[in-house]
Amino acid sequence: MVEDETPASVTSRRQPRDHFHDALDTVDRIAHKVWDGRWRVVSFFQLPEWMKDNEFLHHWHRPQMPSFRACFGSIFRLHTETGNIWTHLIGFIMFCGILVYFQCLDSSNFVAEWQEKTVFTIFFIGAILCLCFSTLFHTVGCHSERVYRIFGKLDYSGIALMIMGSFVPWIYYSFYCDTKPKIVYMSSVCTLGVICIILSQWDSFSTARFRKVRATVFAALGLSGIVPCVHTMIRMGFVDAVYIGQIGWLGLMAFLYLLGAFLYAQRIPEKYLPGKCDLWFQSHQIFHILVVLAAVVHFHGISNLQKYRFHDGNKCIARL
Repeated sequence: MVEDETPASVTSRRQPRDHFHDALDTVDRIAHKVWDGRWRVVSFFQLPEWMKDNEFLHHWHRPQMPSFRACFGSIFRLHTETGNIWTHLIGFIMFCGILVYFQCLDSSNFVAEWQEKTVFTIFFIGAILCLCFSTLFHTVGCHSERVYRIFGKLDYSGIALMIMGSFVPWIYYSFYCDTKPKIVYMSSVCTLGVICIILSQWDSFSTARFRKVRATVFAALGLSGIVPCVHTMIRMGFVDAVYIGQIGWLGLMAFLYLLGAFLYAQRIPEKYLPGKCDLWFQSHQIFHILVVLAAVVHFHGISNLQKYRFHDGNKCIARL
Protein backbone atom coordinates (compact mmCIF):
# COMPACT_ATOMS: atom_id res chain seq x y z
CA MET A 1 0.00 0.00 0.00
CA VAL A 2 1.40 3.37 -1.07
CA GLU A 3 1.22 6.08 1.52
CA ASP A 4 -0.59 9.26 0.60
CA GLU A 5 1.68 12.18 -0.13
CA THR A 6 1.32 15.15 2.12
CA PRO A 7 0.16 18.44 0.51
CA ALA A 8 3.51 20.01 1.37
CA SER A 9 5.47 17.36 -0.54
CA VAL A 10 3.19 17.70 -3.57
CA THR A 11 3.55 21.47 -3.51
CA SER A 12 7.32 21.32 -3.22
CA ARG A 13 7.53 18.91 -6.16
CA ARG A 14 5.22 20.93 -8.41
CA GLN A 15 6.55 24.40 -7.57
CA PRO A 16 9.51 24.37 -10.02
CA ARG A 17 7.19 23.20 -12.80
CA ASP A 18 4.65 25.94 -11.96
CA HIS A 19 7.34 28.63 -11.94
CA PHE A 20 8.66 27.36 -15.25
CA HIS A 21 5.24 27.52 -16.89
CA ASP A 22 4.52 30.90 -15.35
CA ALA A 23 7.74 32.22 -16.87
CA LEU A 24 6.83 30.76 -20.27
CA ASP A 25 3.36 32.28 -20.06
CA THR A 26 4.85 35.68 -19.19
CA VAL A 27 7.27 35.57 -22.13
CA ASP A 28 4.49 34.43 -24.44
CA ARG A 29 2.22 37.27 -23.37
CA ILE A 30 4.97 39.84 -23.83
CA ALA A 31 5.99 38.48 -27.23
CA HIS A 32 2.38 38.27 -28.40
CA LYS A 33 1.72 41.82 -27.31
CA VAL A 34 4.87 43.12 -28.97
CA TRP A 35 4.50 41.14 -32.18
CA ASP A 36 0.99 42.54 -32.54
CA GLY A 37 2.49 46.02 -32.34
CA ARG A 38 0.49 47.03 -29.27
CA TRP A 39 3.47 48.28 -27.28
CA ARG A 40 3.39 51.80 -25.91
CA VAL A 41 6.19 54.30 -25.41
CA VAL A 42 7.36 54.76 -21.83
CA SER A 43 9.13 57.41 -19.76
CA PHE A 44 12.84 57.37 -18.98
CA PHE A 45 12.20 56.22 -15.39
CA GLN A 46 10.28 53.16 -16.61
CA LEU A 47 13.25 51.86 -18.57
CA PRO A 48 15.49 49.09 -17.26
CA GLU A 49 18.87 50.36 -16.06
CA TRP A 50 20.80 49.16 -19.12
CA MET A 51 18.55 51.26 -21.39
CA LYS A 52 18.95 54.49 -19.43
CA ASP A 53 21.44 56.38 -21.59
CA ASN A 54 20.18 59.97 -21.63
CA GLU A 55 18.22 61.29 -18.65
CA PHE A 56 17.40 64.52 -20.50
CA LEU A 57 15.05 62.62 -22.83
CA HIS A 58 12.03 62.21 -20.58
CA HIS A 59 9.38 60.48 -22.68
CA TRP A 60 8.74 58.57 -25.93
CA HIS A 61 11.14 55.73 -25.17
CA ARG A 62 10.57 52.22 -26.51
CA PRO A 63 10.10 49.58 -23.80
CA GLN A 64 12.22 46.46 -23.78
CA MET A 65 10.89 44.31 -26.64
CA PRO A 66 12.12 40.69 -26.82
CA SER A 67 11.18 40.37 -30.48
CA PHE A 68 13.38 41.29 -33.45
CA ARG A 69 10.27 41.61 -35.59
CA ALA A 70 8.90 44.23 -33.22
CA CYS A 71 12.26 46.01 -33.10
CA PHE A 72 12.42 46.32 -36.89
CA GLY A 73 8.75 47.26 -36.98
CA SER A 74 9.53 50.14 -34.64
CA ILE A 75 11.48 51.78 -37.48
CA PHE A 76 8.10 53.05 -38.67
CA ARG A 77 6.90 54.14 -35.22
CA LEU A 78 7.58 57.43 -33.44
CA HIS A 79 9.94 57.22 -30.45
CA THR A 80 13.28 58.61 -29.22
CA GLU A 81 15.29 56.40 -31.59
CA THR A 82 13.31 57.13 -34.77
CA GLY A 83 15.56 60.02 -35.81
CA ASN A 84 18.71 58.09 -34.94
CA ILE A 85 17.60 55.14 -37.07
CA TRP A 86 16.56 57.11 -40.15
CA THR A 87 19.47 59.56 -40.24
CA HIS A 88 21.95 56.71 -40.68
CA LEU A 89 19.62 54.40 -42.62
CA ILE A 90 19.26 57.08 -45.31
CA GLY A 91 23.03 57.64 -45.22
CA PHE A 92 23.64 53.90 -45.58
CA ILE A 93 21.39 53.67 -48.67
CA MET A 94 22.97 56.80 -50.14
CA PHE A 95 26.55 55.53 -49.82
CA CYS A 96 25.62 52.11 -51.19
CA GLY A 97 24.26 53.92 -54.26
CA ILE A 98 27.38 56.10 -54.57
CA LEU A 99 29.58 53.01 -54.36
CA VAL A 100 27.67 51.29 -57.17
CA TYR A 101 27.82 54.43 -59.30
CA PHE A 102 31.51 54.99 -58.63
CA GLN A 103 32.51 51.40 -59.39
CA CYS A 104 30.15 50.54 -62.24
CA LEU A 105 28.57 53.60 -63.86
CA ASP A 106 31.05 56.49 -63.66
CA SER A 107 32.91 56.30 -66.98
CA SER A 108 35.74 58.50 -65.70
CA ASN A 109 36.73 55.72 -63.31
CA PHE A 110 36.97 52.97 -65.91
CA VAL A 111 40.57 53.97 -66.59
CA ALA A 112 41.49 54.38 -62.92
CA GLU A 113 44.21 52.13 -61.61
CA TRP A 114 43.10 49.22 -59.46
CA GLN A 115 44.94 50.70 -56.49
CA GLU A 116 42.82 53.84 -56.74
CA LYS A 117 39.59 51.92 -56.90
CA THR A 118 40.76 49.88 -53.93
CA VAL A 119 41.45 52.89 -51.69
CA PHE A 120 38.09 54.42 -52.61
CA THR A 121 36.37 51.10 -51.91
CA ILE A 122 38.02 51.00 -48.48
CA PHE A 123 36.51 54.43 -47.78
CA PHE A 124 33.06 53.31 -48.94
CA ILE A 125 33.19 50.07 -46.96
CA GLY A 126 34.17 51.96 -43.80
CA ALA A 127 31.32 54.45 -44.25
CA ILE A 128 28.75 51.79 -45.18
CA LEU A 129 29.65 49.51 -42.26
CA CYS A 130 29.56 52.41 -39.82
CA LEU A 131 26.13 53.57 -40.99
CA CYS A 132 24.82 49.99 -41.15
CA PHE A 133 26.02 49.04 -37.66
CA SER A 134 24.64 52.28 -36.25
CA THR A 135 21.24 51.71 -37.84
CA LEU A 136 21.09 48.16 -36.51
CA PHE A 137 22.14 49.21 -33.01
CA HIS A 138 19.48 51.89 -32.74
CA THR A 139 16.89 49.50 -34.20
CA VAL A 140 17.44 46.39 -32.06
CA GLY A 141 19.06 47.97 -28.99
CA CYS A 142 15.82 47.66 -27.03
CA HIS A 143 15.59 43.88 -27.56
CA SER A 144 17.59 42.77 -24.52
CA GLU A 145 20.68 43.74 -22.58
CA ARG A 146 22.76 41.09 -24.36
CA VAL A 147 21.69 42.30 -27.82
CA TYR A 148 22.25 45.91 -26.73
CA ARG A 149 25.83 45.12 -25.72
CA ILE A 150 26.63 43.14 -28.89
CA PHE A 151 25.31 45.73 -31.33
CA GLY A 152 26.74 48.57 -29.25
CA LYS A 153 30.20 47.08 -29.77
CA LEU A 154 29.51 46.83 -33.51
CA ASP A 155 28.36 50.45 -33.55
CA TYR A 156 31.55 51.75 -31.94
CA SER A 157 33.71 49.48 -34.09
CA GLY A 158 31.98 50.94 -37.15
CA ILE A 159 32.99 54.46 -36.12
CA ALA A 160 36.64 53.39 -35.97
CA LEU A 161 36.33 51.67 -39.36
CA MET A 162 34.85 54.81 -40.90
CA ILE A 163 37.66 57.03 -39.59
CA MET A 164 40.30 54.55 -40.78
CA GLY A 165 38.65 54.23 -44.19
CA SER A 166 38.47 58.01 -44.56
CA PHE A 167 42.19 58.46 -44.05
CA VAL A 168 43.32 55.75 -46.50
CA PRO A 169 42.46 57.48 -49.84
CA TRP A 170 43.53 60.91 -48.60
CA ILE A 171 46.95 59.63 -47.49
CA TYR A 172 47.27 57.60 -50.70
CA TYR A 173 46.88 60.68 -52.93
CA SER A 174 48.63 63.18 -50.66
CA PHE A 175 51.75 61.00 -50.60
CA TYR A 176 51.27 59.49 -54.05
CA CYS A 177 55.00 59.47 -54.91
CA ASP A 178 56.35 59.08 -51.38
CA THR A 179 55.98 55.44 -50.47
CA LYS A 180 57.66 55.53 -47.07
CA PRO A 181 55.50 58.23 -45.36
CA LYS A 182 52.44 56.79 -47.07
CA ILE A 183 53.04 53.38 -45.48
CA VAL A 184 53.95 54.90 -42.10
CA TYR A 185 50.83 57.07 -41.90
CA MET A 186 48.46 54.37 -43.15
CA SER A 187 49.93 51.85 -40.71
CA SER A 188 49.69 54.32 -37.84
CA VAL A 189 46.04 55.24 -38.37
CA CYS A 190 45.10 51.57 -38.85
CA THR A 191 46.91 50.63 -35.64
CA LEU A 192 45.12 53.36 -33.69
CA GLY A 193 41.84 52.28 -35.25
CA VAL A 194 42.37 48.67 -34.18
CA ILE A 195 43.11 49.89 -30.63
CA CYS A 196 39.78 51.78 -30.65
CA ILE A 197 37.98 48.64 -31.85
CA ILE A 198 39.58 46.61 -29.05
CA LEU A 199 38.49 49.23 -26.49
CA SER A 200 34.98 49.04 -27.95
CA GLN A 201 34.75 45.39 -26.91
CA TRP A 202 34.96 46.39 -23.23
CA ASP A 203 31.45 46.06 -21.79
CA SER A 204 31.62 49.25 -19.70
CA PHE A 205 32.69 51.28 -22.74
CA SER A 206 29.08 51.51 -23.95
CA THR A 207 27.60 52.68 -20.65
CA ALA A 208 26.35 56.22 -20.09
CA ARG A 209 29.13 56.82 -17.56
CA PHE A 210 31.74 56.54 -20.31
CA ARG A 211 29.98 58.79 -22.84
CA LYS A 212 32.70 61.48 -22.67
CA VAL A 213 35.44 58.84 -22.78
CA ARG A 214 33.94 57.39 -25.98
CA ALA A 215 33.78 60.81 -27.61
CA THR A 216 37.37 61.56 -26.56
CA VAL A 217 38.74 58.25 -27.87
CA PHE A 218 37.22 58.64 -31.31
CA ALA A 219 38.07 62.33 -31.47
CA ALA A 220 41.68 61.42 -30.71
CA LEU A 221 41.66 58.85 -33.53
CA GLY A 222 40.41 61.52 -35.94
CA LEU A 223 42.90 64.11 -34.69
CA SER A 224 45.76 61.72 -35.43
CA GLY A 225 45.41 63.02 -38.99
CA ILE A 226 46.94 66.32 -37.90
CA VAL A 227 50.45 64.89 -38.38
CA PRO A 228 50.12 63.95 -42.08
CA CYS A 229 48.13 67.16 -42.60
CA VAL A 230 50.98 69.31 -41.26
CA HIS A 231 53.45 67.24 -43.29
CA THR A 232 51.45 68.00 -46.44
CA MET A 233 51.38 71.74 -45.73
CA ILE A 234 55.15 71.78 -45.19
CA ARG A 235 55.72 70.01 -48.49
CA MET A 236 53.28 72.02 -50.57
CA GLY A 237 52.87 75.31 -48.78
CA PHE A 238 49.63 76.37 -47.17
CA VAL A 239 47.88 77.74 -50.28
CA ASP A 240 48.62 74.73 -52.49
CA ALA A 241 47.76 72.38 -49.65
CA VAL A 242 44.32 73.97 -49.42
CA TYR A 243 43.52 74.26 -53.14
CA ILE A 244 45.39 71.24 -54.55
CA GLY A 245 45.87 69.00 -51.52
CA GLN A 246 42.23 69.54 -50.45
CA ILE A 247 43.25 70.33 -46.86
CA GLY A 248 40.29 72.70 -46.69
CA TRP A 249 37.80 69.88 -47.26
CA LEU A 250 39.69 67.68 -44.82
CA GLY A 251 39.52 70.43 -42.22
CA LEU A 252 35.79 70.86 -42.78
CA MET A 253 35.29 67.12 -42.38
CA ALA A 254 37.25 67.16 -39.10
CA PHE A 255 35.26 70.16 -37.85
CA LEU A 256 31.94 68.39 -38.53
CA TYR A 257 33.11 65.22 -36.78
CA LEU A 258 34.45 67.09 -33.76
CA LEU A 259 31.38 69.30 -33.50
CA GLY A 260 29.16 66.22 -33.54
CA ALA A 261 31.31 64.47 -30.93
CA PHE A 262 31.24 67.57 -28.71
CA LEU A 263 27.44 67.91 -28.89
CA TYR A 264 27.06 64.18 -28.25
CA ALA A 265 29.38 64.21 -25.23
CA GLN A 266 27.80 67.34 -23.72
CA ARG A 267 24.23 66.32 -24.63
CA ILE A 268 23.47 69.63 -26.27
CA PRO A 269 20.75 70.88 -26.73
CA GLU A 270 18.61 68.51 -24.62
CA LYS A 271 20.66 69.27 -21.48
CA TYR A 272 19.35 72.85 -21.63
CA LEU A 273 15.89 71.80 -22.87
CA PRO A 274 15.09 68.66 -20.84
CA GLY A 275 12.05 66.85 -22.18
CA LYS A 276 11.81 69.15 -25.23
CA CYS A 277 14.02 67.12 -27.59
CA ASP A 278 12.62 63.67 -26.92
CA LEU A 279 11.69 63.13 -30.56
CA TRP A 280 13.67 65.64 -32.61
CA PHE A 281 16.84 67.76 -32.46
CA GLN A 282 18.53 65.74 -29.71
CA SER A 283 22.34 65.60 -29.68
CA HIS A 284 22.58 62.05 -30.99
CA GLN A 285 20.49 62.87 -34.06
CA ILE A 286 22.58 65.98 -34.76
CA PHE A 287 25.73 63.89 -34.37
CA HIS A 288 24.38 61.39 -36.92
CA ILE A 289 23.59 64.10 -39.44
CA LEU A 290 27.04 65.68 -39.02
CA VAL A 291 28.70 62.27 -39.52
CA VAL A 292 26.89 61.77 -42.84
CA LEU A 293 27.71 65.33 -43.94
CA ALA A 294 31.36 64.83 -42.98
CA ALA A 295 31.52 61.64 -45.06
CA VAL A 296 30.02 63.45 -48.07
CA VAL A 297 32.46 66.34 -47.65
CA HIS A 298 35.38 63.91 -47.44
CA PHE A 299 34.23 62.04 -50.54
CA HIS A 300 34.16 65.34 -52.43
CA GLY A 301 37.68 66.17 -51.27
CA ILE A 302 39.25 62.83 -52.19
CA SER A 303 37.40 62.90 -55.53
CA ASN A 304 39.10 66.22 -56.26
CA LEU A 305 42.46 64.66 -55.36
CA GLN A 306 41.79 61.81 -57.76
CA LYS A 307 40.82 64.22 -60.56
CA TYR A 308 44.01 66.21 -60.07
CA ARG A 309 46.16 63.11 -60.35
CA PHE A 310 44.16 61.82 -63.32
CA HIS A 311 44.32 65.06 -65.33
CA ASP A 312 48.02 65.50 -64.64
CA GLY A 313 48.87 61.91 -65.47
CA ASN A 314 51.28 60.45 -62.94
CA LYS A 315 52.35 63.85 -61.69
CA CYS A 316 52.85 63.89 -57.93
CA ILE A 317 50.68 66.28 -55.97
CA ALA A 318 53.78 67.40 -54.13
CA ARG A 319 57.09 66.06 -53.01
CA LEU A 320 59.29 66.99 -50.10
